[in-house]
Amino acid sequence: MCDRGELREVSAAVLAVTAHLSVREVLQTILTSARRLLGARYAALGVPDSDGGFAEFLADGVSDEQWRAIGPLPRQHGVLGEMLRSPHAVRMADIQQHPHFGWWPRAHPVLTDFIGMPIVDGDEILGELFLANKIEPGGFTADDEELLRLLAAHAAIALVNARLYERSRELSIVEERNRIARELHDAVTQKLFSLRLTADAAATIVDRDPAAAAAQLETVRRLAADAAGELRSIVDGLRPVDLSGDGLDVALRKQAELLDRVHAASVRFTGCPVPRLTAAREEAVYRTAQEALHNALRHGDPSAVTVELRAEAGKVVLRVDDDGRGFDQAPAQAARRLGLASMRERAAAVGGALKITSAPGAGTSVRLEVPTGG
Repeated sequence: MCDRGELREVSAAVLAVTAHLSVREVLQTILTSARRLLGARYAALGVPDSDGGFAEFLADGVSDEQWRAIGPLPRQHGVLGEMLRSPHAVRMADIQQHPHFGWWPRAHPVLTDFIGMPIVDGDEILGELFLANKIEPGGFTADDEELLRLLAAHAAIALVNARLYERSRELSIVEERNRIARELHDAVTQKLFSLRLTADAAATIVDRDPAAAAAQLETVRRLAADAAGELRSIVDGLRPVDLSGDGLDVALRKQAELLDRVHAASVRFTGCPVPRLTAAREEAVYRTAQEALHNALRHGDPSAVTVELRAEAGKVVLRVDDDGRGFDQAPAQAARRLGLASMRERAAAVGGALKITSAPGAGTSVRLEVPTGG
């Protein structure tokens, strides 16, 4: 049976697993948690594919240099193949005594005491945990097996959820691409078609009627500006990136890089990974940055906008600064027009604090602080 200390460790491991939504992250967390909990020198986790190999195969306790020396990933044969066909755990004092043991590459660590535990969802074996060479003498025990079975059961749930999440992400990406394609077709493509026709018309009359050609070229200029504006609106309206998978720093960097490509102003991100926040707080920070960027680029006419993200004293701090025309904060209509009220509401809803500094001709600075705990 597990004592209280072991139960606390299992609980911490389970929480660590369920905190990740990427399949790769889930697998890595399962693996490191299992090795630590059982005090094993080596651990591996394999997820089979349908072609006799492994879609994923991770190892812990083996250096990168050793891993390269071992060579290609294993196949589903021998002991590994046998375990992937059985829902039962395998615990042995010497894995080389297993009836299906064959061989391992020359650079492979020598394994002795061993425990293998399937990660099972119903009748499907999602993967297998392999642990070897217990650090304390005596080999793996029945209590170790019970502990690993408990972790594997929770790992199965987390792995299924991670797979479902990644599939939903893929569907969302497809839907977003389709939406952008429709908007491009409905708005930008039609304007570009008109632009091309107008340019062709100007080219045919430029010699005999320069004044009429100049008028047509003015229409070309207006249509081009409209098309560029439509494209920027589509980009500005993109749905949030995957905050859970990317993290705030990566998400904001991607947003800044995207806006930098489609706007005349320079848009730059500075920052580093920050502590994970609740989903509501991460979205509030991301949406506030998005709103501040939109305001600056749409209304401020800046030459440069900077986005900064950092952690300090139990909080995450976002700053969005621009060198644009700024505005007078006194009139109530400014708050309505620039969406400042919605940013304040977002900050208040997640226990954050928002400060906006601006003056005509002096640019605008938006600073949001949200707590990391609670």
